[in-house]
Amino acid sequence: MHVIPAINENNFDDVRKKIGVIEKICFEQQCDLWAHLDVTDGAFTSNLTWGNPEELAPLKTPLKFEIHLMVEEPEKVVEQWLRAGAKGIIIHQEAVKDPAFILEVCRKYGADAVLSIKPPTPVENLVPFLGNFGAVQILAVDPGLAGREFQETVLEKIKFLRKNYPDVIIEVDGGINDKTARLVKEAGADVVVSASYIFNDPDPAGAYRTLRKI
Repeated sequence: MHVIPAINENNFDDVRKKIGVIEKICFEQQCDLWAHLDVTDGAFTSNLTWGNPEELAPLKTPLKFEIHLMVEEPEKVVEQWLRAGAKGIIIHQEAVKDPAFILEVCRKYGADAVLSIKPPTPVENLVPFLGNFGAVQILAVDPGLAGREFQETVLEKIKFLRKNYPDVIIEVDGGINDKTARLVKEAGADVVVSASYIFNDPDPAGAYRTLRKI
């Protein structure tokens, strides 16, 4: 299973510490050097996290970052993150007003563009965009704080996409552990994003390894 560790923090010092943990894990296990950064605005979500691309830009790291923009107006901030070096941008179908702009600016910077939906949003809302977005994210928890409970209703969404759109890359984020990762893989997911399961474990590298083997 392709696994991306997620960072959901309130300040850059804690973000930087977890970046160091991910670097160590990836080098030891010779895995893809990807990290997932949650950015929330306190409006689209109930909480506010760290979200300053100017702090990320000068950071010296081999990691590639995908930025999960859980914000109300992603068009206003997306280029700041791309200029800071982001290699992937995840925006929400519920919030984006100009998906063509998101795709254009991501192409300009050579970054992946991923379209996400929250648990209550019908999966059919993604369908009109699948010709342009090669990857989608199914959020399995309500957006915001890490550690929320996985909502099994998303499994039918994953199955629908895998059956009807076999070429789309499906990422699942939220409530991912050894049990739920197996469920989403069986449903047809390609990628899982995990924060609490990895970082709350006394052995983050072991938790990451467990997910990879699923």
